[in-house]
Amino acid sequence: MASLSRQLAQWVVGLRYEDLPAEVVDRAKGVTLHCLASVLLGSQAAGGRQAVKLITEEEAGVRSGATIMVDGARVTRGGAAFANSEMAFAGGKWDTFRMLTHPGTSIVPGALVAAETAGASGRAFITGLAAGYEVMERMAADFIPTVMSRGFHAGPVFGIFGPAVAAAKILRLDEEQVNSAIALCASLAAGNLEGARSGGRALREGAAVRNAMLAVALARQGHAGGETVLEGEAGFYHAYAGNNQGRLTYSFTGDTRASLDRITAGLGKEWIFLETLYRIYSTAGYNIAHIDVTAALCAEHEIRYEDVERVEAVVNWLETQYPSPAFPSRREDQVHRPGSTSYHTAYGVVKRGFPVSRGPQVDLSTVSDPPEVLDLMRRVTIIPSHTMPLFAPRITIFTKNGKRHTKQATGREFSWDFEEEARRILGVVPGLPIPAAQFEEIIAACRGLEREERADRLIRLTLSSPKK
Repeated sequence: MASLSRQLAQWVVGLRYEDLPAEVVDRAKGVTLHCLASVLLGSQAAGGRQAVKLITEEEAGVRSGATIMVDGARVTRGGAAFANSEMAFAGGKWDTFRMLTHPGTSIVPGALVAAETAGASGRAFITGLAAGYEVMERMAADFIPTVMSRGFHAGPVFGIFGPAVAAAKILRLDEEQVNSAIALCASLAAGNLEGARSGGRALREGAAVRNAMLAVALARQGHAGGETVLEGEAGFYHAYAGNNQGRLTYSFTGDTRASLDRITAGLGKEWIFLETLYRIYSTAGYNIAHIDVTAALCAEHEIRYEDVERVEAVVNWLETQYPSPAFPSRREDQVHRPGSTSYHTAYGVVKRGFPVSRGPQVDLSTVSDPPEVLDLMRRVTIIPSHTMPLFAPRITIFTKNGKRHTKQATGREFSWDFEEEARRILGVVPGLPIPAAQFEEIIAACRGLEREERADRLIRLTLSSPKK
């Protein structure tokens, strides 16, 4: 049987826009819009500004390369990918796959750099983006908790493969080159947990996408990456998961075995990309359902804050021990403070929602939260469970009149179509560095992306004085 990277490369090279189901095209448009909104927000955050300053100072005078969004500076392709990814990360409007990876923060910047380089159409961009998401998420799906338990952060470790595949597809690399790009990513993948646990700031998807651009450039020049680099005895899965046999230390479902064969099973027929969720609120992803599901439960039964005695939420156990049960930095089932799961659950009751405009850099000690939220969060109990799906809490509200009301989330509440994404993302407009009308142009361009002659028009639309 062909190696894993070879099977993936063959599928990527053969994929056509016409092969994409309508819902895959729709999701590609949505995650692009979500990422662009985050870049715009993150361009004003300290992390985003620092990244732009670093790259523009290091790479001044580059004649050809790619564009840093919002800023407009021309830098190397790797530099632009890094700065754009760091702004996306700083903006806090990420997409989420299996809780601990945020594919769009690396894949969309990498795909846009490639589209600008190649002058690619909207259809070519969508096809490359879908390929990048599908490959990355299939590689990561079963292994995220185990990789985290070994001290690596699954976000950047797997986050290098998506942008490399997307860029390779958009740049029309052949099978040998795509195979090598994937294999080279195994040598360039990195991401460690200890820095952030010990007072530092994590180096994550920005570094991953920069390395992805290097992998693609090397492959394009004929650098052979190897054949069994993913599944081999000394390969990627042995290094990052501890073995190449599919044995798991931790999993979301309690399974202790996975199969590497599942990575390529049903390629092009079953799209795991569609499991990607929108993290519309800038908080830990596992909190988002607590807000909306609790709000929906209150609306259904006309429950007011004054009616509530207490709240219980049964959740997937890994959601209570971030980033990994092996190295927990916070226990959501043991805290009641602003920013915690109990806080966001209480917000859902009191306000029937949460501010979309609130960014991830907000110092919660300076926020004037409703006193009702601060009161109720102390009466929210978070109960870990090994049988609950991810992002699918079972919320029970006990009212003072002795009744109780329960709503079970599905885990798919934040997996919506483009039009719902466009509606909900409008909440960021007051915090954007561009006029509302210009952001509406971005939404329209994403909505009709398959009709764009050049996908890099999206980059120009982020600039303060966009070029037509």
